Amino acid sequence: MTQHPLEKLAATNPDAEIWWDSSPLIYPSWEAETLAKAPANKRADWESQLSRFYDAETVASEGTMGFRGVTTNPPLSLQAIQVDPEGWRNAILGIAKADPSLDVEGVYWAMYLDLVKRGAEAIRPVWDKSGGKYGFLSGQVDPRFVTDGEAMLEQGLSIAEQGANVMVKIPGSAQGYEIIEELTARGISTNNTTSFTVPQYLACMNAVSRGIERAKADGVDLSKWRSVVTHMSSRLGQLSDWQTEAKARGIDLSLMEIRDGEEAVLKRAYWWGKENDHPSTMLQCSMRVEKDDAGNTVSRHISDFAGSDMVYTCPPGYILQLMEVEDELAPFDPEAIEREPNAASLEKLMKLPSFRQAYEYDGMEPIEFSHYGSFQATATEFAKATRGTVDFVRMTLEG
Repeated sequence: MTQHPLEKLAATNPDAEIWWDSSPLIYPSWEAETLAKAPANKRADWESQLSRFYDAETVASEGTMGFRGVTTNPPLSLQAIQVDPEGWRNAILGIAKADPSLDVEGVYWAMYLDLVKRGAEAIRPVWDKSGGKYGFLSGQVDPRFVTDGEAMLEQGLSIAEQGANVMVKIPGSAQGYEIIEELTARGISTNNTTSFTVPQYLACMNAVSRGIERAKADGVDLSKWRSVVTHMSSRLGQLSDWQTEAKARGIDLSLMEIRDGEEAVLKRAYWWGKENDHPSTMLQCSMRVEKDDAGNTVSRHISDFAGSDMVYTCPPGYILQLMEVEDELAPFDPEAIEREPNAASLEKLMKLPSFRQAYEYDGMEPIEFSHYGSFQATATEFAKATRGTVDFVRMTLEG
């Protein structure tokens, strides 16, 4: 039996968690497609690895799976619908028939809540068996409303109602952190998404701390509550203004130097949380497999943090990429999380205003969070996917 690279990563710290970054509803079809393309000499190993990560029968009968949680977002939700379009068309028509007063947006939201509920129910046995420690599924508020606190609170509460093991994803805007505080105060688990920078992570943790204080004062049960803070790694370095600002200053910025910057930001936030004994867990997403400057195959978004107790949420494509290059990857260093980021790269990056915004503790005021380049680009992408799902609903209703 060979371990998947992600299993090897998790072995560097017993508290590290590997999550599935998509709806669990698509896993069986993705697994079948992946195994159909597996090299003959790898098929048995791949089949074993993928079944260890998630097997619906094992989850139902034993309440266990290799993944310890699930995250979803609008593009991934659209993906789940595309796997079974006919089934979701029938669901949409059923929703509209049951409540004729709903307009297109109302039917869409009811359908999205159903998608969240189905996914949460699929992994609920894991949550039950672990006493609420594992088996959460994240459902995200509409990314078209990232600065509308009232709308996000209403949607967040409706998402949380879909299951005891549902975690609500809230964006890293100034308004979003107000909602994270409010949901925490009510004992609702949260996942801070569309977040990239140290100032955002500190704002999130401070909001969580305020919410915990309120919850305790009100006697709210927090025994099965969790908070994760998402670092959207490659989106930080490649969707921000780092390259644009470097070019304007005559600075040559390589891909590995960008990765050094992403590493520095996450490690600064990670260690701040540890030093302050904060209950939130940092979550790494948006990882990549690529070549380093020496031509070696690497995935620094995991190798730089081996030995940590982070969550790593992995989409289907990334899991497959790691399988395809598993023989090329260097062994994980269990002390990598202790390693300081490259000082020469940091010196170069600190010349860039948008890097300083991301790295310095006071790099941004909360009102600036939703104007940061990576935030705007990602929110725009997620909003587009949401509009695509709404249009699927519209076309279904229009026949």
